Amino acid sequence: MYQDEIVEEIHKIREEYSRSFNHDLKAIFADLQKQQAESGREVVSLSRKRGLTTRWSGRARDLGGDTKDISRST
Repeated sequence: MYQDEIVEEIHKIREEYSRSFNHDLKAIFADLQKQQAESGREVVSLSRKRGLTTRWSGRARDLGGDTKDISRST
């Protein structure tokens, strides 16, 4: 089986990083949030917007509301 050296290196780094926090997800999450805050980069949310048409169904979905078929509304 083919093994990609770059992927193997990423797995090694990820394992070392996780081990440095004793595999504690809360501690890892806190560290990542700290790094994000210190980076000074703008953070954007890629969450789904309300009322957008879904790609596959062609239906509008609104969180907490009814689903209506917009393809027939014209």
